[in-house]
Amino acid sequence: MSGIEIGIVAVGMMLALIYFGMHISIALMLVSFVAISTLRTPELATRMVAAAANDSLSSYLYGVVPLFVLMGLLVVISGVGRDTFDVFQWLTRKIRGGLGLATVGANGIFASITGISVASAAVFTKVAVPEMRRHGYTPKFAVGVVAGSSVLGMLIPPSLLMIVYGVLAEQSVGRMFIAGIIPGILLAVTFCVTILLLAYLRPGFMMQDRAVQPEHETVDETPLSLMLKLVPILALMAQVLGGLYSGFFTPTEAGGVGACGALLLALMKRRLNAAKFYQVLGETGHVAVSILFLILAASLYSRMLALTGLPMSIAQWVTAMELTAYHFLFLYLLVVILMGCIIDSVSIMLIVLPIVLPIAQFFGMDLIWFGVITVVAVEIGLITPPFGISVYTVNAALNDRNVPVKEIFKGVVPFFAAMLLVLLILSLFPVLSTYLAYRY
Repeated sequence: MSGIEIGIVAVGMMLALIYFGMHISIALMLVSFVAISTLRTPELATRMVAAAANDSLSSYLYGVVPLFVLMGLLVVISGVGRDTFDVFQWLTRKIRGGLGLATVGANGIFASITGISVASAAVFTKVAVPEMRRHGYTPKFAVGVVAGSSVLGMLIPPSLLMIVYGVLAEQSVGRMFIAGIIPGILLAVTFCVTILLLAYLRPGFMMQDRAVQPEHETVDETPLSLMLKLVPILALMAQVLGGLYSGFFTPTEAGGVGACGALLLALMKRRLNAAKFYQVLGETGHVAVSILFLILAASLYSRMLALTGLPMSIAQWVTAMELTAYHFLFLYLLVVILMGCIIDSVSIMLIVLPIVLPIAQFFGMDLIWFGVITVVAVEIGLITPPFGISVYTVNAALNDRNVPVKEIFKGVVPFFAAMLLVLLILSLFPVLSTYLAYRY
C-alpha cells in the first residue's frame, strides 16, 4: 500500500473506532502508531510517540490549560453567576423577554472568565430557568436560551477551544483571544435580537400564560447594591483580560493571575472550604489532563498524516477541482457542523484541522480568521442533536422529567439559526475577526 492509501485507511479506521465507542485520544494514538509502523518500523513509531509527547507537552504555553480551567471552576464555586444574573435581571425588568436577555447578558460576562460552555450551561440552568418558568416562560424557551447562550463560553475569551486551535495551527493564543472579542459580542447581540423577535412575533413560543405579570424586580436590593455585585467579576475581568490584551501578561501568566484572583474571590465570598478546594483541584486535573492527552494524540496524528502525504494530496485534489476559496470554506464548515452532531468540539478540531490547515494556507486564508469561524462552527455542535453536549448538560442540571431532551432541542432552534447567521457574517467579513487581533 502507498502512503496515501495507508493515510485514508487510518482516518477511516479512526472514525470507525470512535463510532463504536473508543475514546478519541486512544483512537488517535492507536491508529497513528499502527500507521507509522506500517509505513516505516515499530521502532520509529515508538520514537515518534516519545517525540510527540516531549514536543507537545513540554512547552511553557501548555500551562495555560490547567490554570484557566482552575480559574473557571473557582468562579463557578464563588457564585458570581447568580450575582451577575441578578444585575441583568434588574436592568432588563421592563423589557418584554427581559429574563431571556438577562440570561444572555449574564452568560456573556460569565463566559469572559470561565471559557467553558458546559460550566455556563450548568450554572444558569440552576439560576435562570426557575426564574423564567416562575414568570410564565415556556419550559422549552427557558432551557433553550440557557443552552443556546452557553456557547458564548467558547468564543468570548478566554476560551479553551481558542487555546486548542492556537496550538494546532501554531498561532498566538493571545491573538486568538483578542480575535474572539468582536465575534463574541456579535453573537451575543444576535441572540438578544432573536429573543426580541420571538417576544413580538412568536409570543406563544416564549410565554405560556399571557395573564402572568411581566418581569419585575424580584430581589429586595437597591440598584447600588445590585451594581456592587458586578464589581468582583469586573475586577477579575480587568485583571486577566486587561493584562493579557495590554501585553503585560502572557496567556499562561494571565491564567495564573486569574486563578489566584478567582481563589481570593471564592474565599472572600466564603464559598470555599478545604473539601470543596480539594474537589476543584481534582476536577481541574481531570479536565486538564484529558485536554493535554488529546493534544498529545493529535500531535502524533498530525505527524502520521504528514508522513503519509495525505494532506498534501488532498490539497492537490482540491486544486485540480478548481474550487474557489469560498467553495472550500462552505464544504469545510458543512462537514464541521455535521460532525458536531456526533462528536465533541475538541475532537472535531483534532481530527479535521491537521488535514484542512494546509488547504486553507494554500488558498491564502488568514489562520486567525479561519480559527474564529472554526470555533463558531464547532460550537454549533454543542446544541445540535443527537450529541449536543450543552443540551444534555442542561437536562442533567435541571433533572425535570417534564422537560425532556426533545423539548430542549426545540428550544435551541432559534439560537441555532442565529449562530448560522453569525457564521455567515463572519465568513463574508473576515475583518470582524482580524481587526483587533492585528491592531493590538
